[in-house]
Amino acid sequence: MPEGNGSGGENRSGEGDSSPALWRMVKALFRGSDHDQSLRAQIEEAIEEHEGDLGTATDTKGDLVPLERQMLRNLLHFSEHDADDVAIPRGQIVAVPAGASFAELVAAFAEHGHSRLPIYGESLDEVVGMVHVKDLFPIVAQMALGDGVAPQEWSGLMRQPLFVPQARGALDVLGDMRASRTHLAIVIDEYSGTDGIITFEDLVEEIVGEIEDEHDDAPVDMIHRVSPGIWDVDARAELEEVGKRVDPRLAIVDEDVDTLGGLAVVLAGEVPPVGRILDHDSGWRIEVTDGDERRLTRLRLHAPATIDHHGE
Repeated sequence: MPEGNGSGGENRSGEGDSSPALWRMVKALFRGSDHDQSLRAQIEEAIEEHEGDLGTATDTKGDLVPLERQMLRNLLHFSEHDADDVAIPRGQIVAVPAGASFAELVAAFAEHGHSRLPIYGESLDEVVGMVHVKDLFPIVAQMALGDGVAPQEWSGLMRQPLFVPQARGALDVLGDMRASRTHLAIVIDEYSGTDGIITFEDLVEEIVGEIEDEHDDAPVDMIHRVSPGIWDVDARAELEEVGKRVDPRLAIVDEDVDTLGGLAVVLAGEVPPVGRILDHDSGWRIEVTDGDERRLTRLRLHAPATIDHHGE
């Protein structure tokens, strides 16, 4: 899924169906009484009993295939997550300034392939709305057909996103999105700043797994060894993975950061410019090789002189 801002249409079902009752049942299952918790444990135990079973999507015996068991397991633990757990981190948000021209807005959608983009004022901490690509399409179509011109003022296209605190449960965020028919949520930290964003697709992926679409790039290795002692790393690389493949000491941090880019920002006390080299306590040096004033994209790790360069 393209990082940032989700895809998919709105739920068109009416309010007169049985979904509200079903929704109450689902919520009762995940965070209800002790009996509900016991039911959760029974289901998980039953899944574990069949952990080694094989099956296919065409299994006619009625048993759950491995994929179904994994989805059920994810569903059982879904309510344990909060908004901060499932959010796309701030450094990966694709957003457009409110002062951008209509052409720049269209270009952002074309470049990143998202269906929704947040719009911000002075900084990303001041999200003022979002724009849905389907609201742009009629204007762009008229321009392409020669019957329209680019509007000078496009603020009327903005919709209101949800704003949720970091600690709000993922299940509650899903319910908020259903109730408001809004598929983009801005996650707010304790200082009312923007911590990340959540799309409806992000929440669904917590249950069914990664959803790839035509806009997703082929998987790439985020951590690449250039030469002994030098690694080229995507700023989004998880510190846990960096610790496994490069040096465990790089994954030991006191601050609440999960990525190498986040670690670089913490070390610098700001978003460091390209060319800046940061010293880590372990002796590793982190060089900023690509990014802009809002986020880092590529980093290069230089090993301490004392490391024996034999690994991967």
